[in-house]
Amino acid sequence: MPQYDKADIERRMAGAVESLKGDLSGLRTGRANTSLLDPVVVEVYGSMMPLSSVATVNAPEPRMLSVQVWDKSNVSAVEKGITKANLGLNPMTDGQTIRLPMPDLTEERRRELAKLAGQYAEKAKIAIRNVRRDAMESLKADEKAKDISEDERKRMEDEVQKLTDKFVAETDEAASKKEQEILSQ
Repeated sequence: MPQYDKADIERRMAGAVESLKGDLSGLRTGRANTSLLDPVVVEVYGSMMPLSSVATVNAPEPRMLSVQVWDKSNVSAVEKGITKANLGLNPMTDGQTIRLPMPDLTEERRRELAKLAGQYAEKAKIAIRNVRRDAMESLKADEKAKDISEDERKRMEDEVQKLTDKFVAETDEAASKKEQEILSQ
């Protein structure tokens, strides 16, 4: 029984790119982005919950985030959660709304963030290459077990390499866009 599954390989490589995009969206640029608050967890009702479970996050202006807390009793817990997340944001409470102005980034901080985007991209590429390595090993095992011929193995290895090249290019493009966004503010 052959082990090679092109759809599974493609899904795993796409997963690495999606994970990278999630990591990159969490990097703060000078512009307000609601996904910046995705990692924030809040202690409410005796348990830790994601911010999105207790409030609505909006970006009413390019340099301002607004958090509308649904339950008035949770406002201070949400404020604490945002502060604990260490995102460099200074919450200002106004009733059930918490405003988060985006501070300006220093040139040094921009370079650090751009470097971090590059590190995230490298991690995603390593994950993609690991998927390729697993696929190549399973193809060799299939050939050794006489499930596929040498020609089939070579053809399938070419397919795997094309998928790898495609997803590495997507990774590079996503990282490059984020680096430009960070540095051009």
